[in-house]
Amino acid sequence: MDDEPLALISMEKHLQKFDRIEVIKTFTSVKDLLIEGPSLDFQVAFLDVEMPSMNGLDIAELLKSWNESIYIVFVTAYRDYAVQAFELHLIDYLLKPVSTSRLATTIQRIEDLLQPKITSLPILFHSEPLLKLKCFGEFVVSYEGKPLHWRIIKTKELFALLFSHLNTPVPRDTIIDNLWSYTDFNKARLQLHTTVSYLRSSLSAYGFLEVIDYTNGCYILTLDHIQCDANDLEIILNKKEQNGKLDIERAEALLQDYRGEFMATMAFLWIFSKANLMNKLFTQLLKELAHYYEQVQDVKKLERSLLIDLKLNPYSDQAVQQLIKHDPNIGNRAESIKIYRSFKRTLLSKLNVLPMKETTTKSDDKKACWCRKPACFYS
Repeated sequence: MDDEPLALISMEKHLQKFDRIEVIKTFTSVKDLLIEGPSLDFQVAFLDVEMPSMNGLDIAELLKSWNESIYIVFVTAYRDYAVQAFELHLIDYLLKPVSTSRLATTIQRIEDLLQPKITSLPILFHSEPLLKLKCFGEFVVSYEGKPLHWRIIKTKELFALLFSHLNTPVPRDTIIDNLWSYTDFNKARLQLHTTVSYLRSSLSAYGFLEVIDYTNGCYILTLDHIQCDANDLEIILNKKEQNGKLDIERAEALLQDYRGEFMATMAFLWIFSKANLMNKLFTQLLKELAHYYEQVQDVKKLERSLLIDLKLNPYSDQAVQQLIKHDPNIGNRAESIKIYRSFKRTLLSKLNVLPMKETTTKSDDKKACWCRKPACFYS
């Protein structure tokens, strides 16, 4: 599609040089596209970016609403778009005048993206989850034990954002605000379309087809047949709330794999709210486990749970009190004072306050003040 007839004829002639390509239809106006487009069966659309009444970005969005698996190739004479494209390592962008050799590269890359959709279909019939996600600590997505390859870093961030809202529509503009807040809106939309295309290709290569939908201005990720530590956490706590019993085996397995706070290595503003919720849920699980280990008198596992709790909540007086109370070396007064003083240093350096009276009492540190003022003589 191009509003310049001569440019359109030139592109069609270029494409006809390739035996593997069939040109289904060409358009010069949006009106004709709206009439005939929905009934056409095609895999790739070559779009001019700058056209009257509706630019290529809007048309790409329209085509994706018809069929999300369509690949888009932007064609334009404006080099400023190309700068953004090169930053993204974009493969579906052509600068006018288009050369046959450059077009051949684009076609080959598109074919490479289409090929996995044919070869990967049987994968979905495996009985075990093949896609595994670790959200606590570094965010890692792996397939049969091997980390997924992300074409660009934004692909991973987009997947993380959509996964944090799994099965829930996320408005397109919300995604742009979160991932491309400092980018011109039109260029940000181009980057979003490209990144979504990369993400779809990455997932389809592993047999996860048509899992990203675009409807009513929103993207939604729907994934089945996966294993995720964050999902396991919610399942464990929900079952505990329903039947009053904690799945100890599953909870211990989750604790064994714990590597840090929720998506700790992804320091993006959009993740803070979700991370805060998930870290609170993990703290809840730790308390449930600590209560169980206390009942069965498993001192070693109790201490491990309490230490992780303190690491997750470094400013919690309650976590320190619990650890001092149940420390296996509690008979050694020096050990409890060591724990207390380490906690006190953390509070002073980070918050400029002292531990609570109850924490000081439990540690039996007579050189501690209860007023919580760092200027005190005994601080």
